[in-house]
Amino acid sequence: MAIYEKYIGGRSRDSFSSYEELHATYKVSCSDTFNFAYDVLDVLGETKPDKLALVWLSETKEKKTFTFSEMSKASNKAANYFKSLGIRKGDRVLLVLRRSYYFWICLMGLHKIGAIAVQATDMLTKKDYIYRCNEGKIKCAIVTDHGDSTSHFDEGLSEYKTVEMRCVIGHKQVDGWIDFEAGYEAASDEWTRPTGDEDVCADDILMMCFSSGTTGFPKMITHDHRYPLGHIMTGVFWHRVVDGGLHFTVSDTGWMKSIWGKMYGQWFGETAILVYDFDRFNAPDILSVLESEKVTTFCVPPTMYRMLLLEDVSKYDLSSIKHCCTAGEALNPDIFNQWLKYTGLKIYEGFGQSETPVCISTLYPWMEPIPGAIGLPTPGYDMQIIDDNGEPCTRGETGEICIKATRSTKPYGLINQYNWSDEDTDHAYRGGYYHTGDTAYQDELGYFRYVGRNDDVIKSSGYRIGPFEIESVLLEHPAVLETAVTGVPDPLRGFNVKATIVLREGFTPSDELTKELQNFVKKNTAPYKYPRIVEYVNELPKTFSGKIRRVAIREKDCK
Repeated sequence: MAIYEKYIGGRSRDSFSSYEELHATYKVSCSDTFNFAYDVLDVLGETKPDKLALVWLSETKEKKTFTFSEMSKASNKAANYFKSLGIRKGDRVLLVLRRSYYFWICLMGLHKIGAIAVQATDMLTKKDYIYRCNEGKIKCAIVTDHGDSTSHFDEGLSEYKTVEMRCVIGHKQVDGWIDFEAGYEAASDEWTRPTGDEDVCADDILMMCFSSGTTGFPKMITHDHRYPLGHIMTGVFWHRVVDGGLHFTVSDTGWMKSIWGKMYGQWFGETAILVYDFDRFNAPDILSVLESEKVTTFCVPPTMYRMLLLEDVSKYDLSSIKHCCTAGEALNPDIFNQWLKYTGLKIYEGFGQSETPVCISTLYPWMEPIPGAIGLPTPGYDMQIIDDNGEPCTRGETGEICIKATRSTKPYGLINQYNWSDEDTDHAYRGGYYHTGDTAYQDELGYFRYVGRNDDVIKSSGYRIGPFEIESVLLEHPAVLETAVTGVPDPLRGFNVKATIVLREGFTPSDELTKELQNFVKKNTAPYKYPRIVEYVNELPKTFSGKIRRVAIREKDCK
């Protein structure tokens, strides 16, 4: 029996005969003391000690592997070392570790203690660290020595209110910083699960992250120890990981996408995780790694699929890959069709947030992926599209994607709290729903089709226009590399549709090209959606995690 089966009633994923049966009967349960590090990692370390858990690859292709037994012992060493530093249950520890295998070791060690792991990217600067450390009440920071990470952190030293210690991971010795690796190596790999008040309950906070929001300060999002169970659906059912295989999600550990694709769901499915510690995304290099490491399941955002498809994919042997997924932004049909053409693999889309596991998806083999559709509600989640009055929308009507839930009756994996604030959390959980802030509509088959963030929807001449559909059409034109569609205030229409475009090499801006692009949109979607304004730029504004910041374009246009 695979370990995930214990938590879904003893059933394997292949025992479900249809999506309808899966949706009707899928149920997750656990004890009140569930802790992933003990109840999954340590159990696999004992029962399947030699099974591969993690493959780490440096940029120079140095390789290091960990079995489940080795990872279990490594997490014991981390727990012992954390305890020697004075880290206790409930303490908040910042992890800025890029793609170091120490992220997995530290995370599991913190889970065993009951300390709260806080992810962050190494691209942060002084003001970012000050905000995160003070708002998050960080006690200890563990930071990579890569680049200027430690110096940026040190620039805020005089303003941190709760930071007591700084640990560095890497080969550099940094003044004032504790050498984490030396302390870790000296620690014992024997660890006994605490009892009494020091033991961890499933209701305790497991981890915290800061959203990569498009405006304002990022929100703090907390998840409890039941959160990993929500990712059984992510890793086992949606990613369709192969028992004994190798899963590759391209993501830095500073983002929740890494938790989606490089942690809980994959280990529930007993597949190994590939961690490639590259510095910059390079499409030929990624394709060569897929080939050389014989990756079996693969997930990247649509933008990265597009970058891969700019290469001659046919030059690489990708026959080891059995299943491909995408999330993070809506999938353009052109990308789907090109990837299928060159690899024979369909891309199974999914939708979720830092606040959730996958909650809308296409699930093999019960559902056929439809280009441009994100899928159907994921089993375990009651998904609705709600109008401005809190009522369910009719088919074809755009509304907000909501999850039927309250704070006390939420499905496993859904956010525990925003900003440690009841007021902020209650605003998200209102009217019997958790409000995602994303909009969509259902097509005639019931599939959800993504429209955009609430703030991104353009209201023009009485129409509600989502940017994604126009962007998808523009991306099919050979001149367009990237695009963002926004609304520009207009006294007559309310808003005009605007397309901000990055052109492919070999194309230059011109009135003739603008007219051609406008006519291309009119021909391939409803004519009222065409961009009346077109601006050509060298690059689009993006968040740290690579999402296009339409809000930055809107703000510039309103000045």
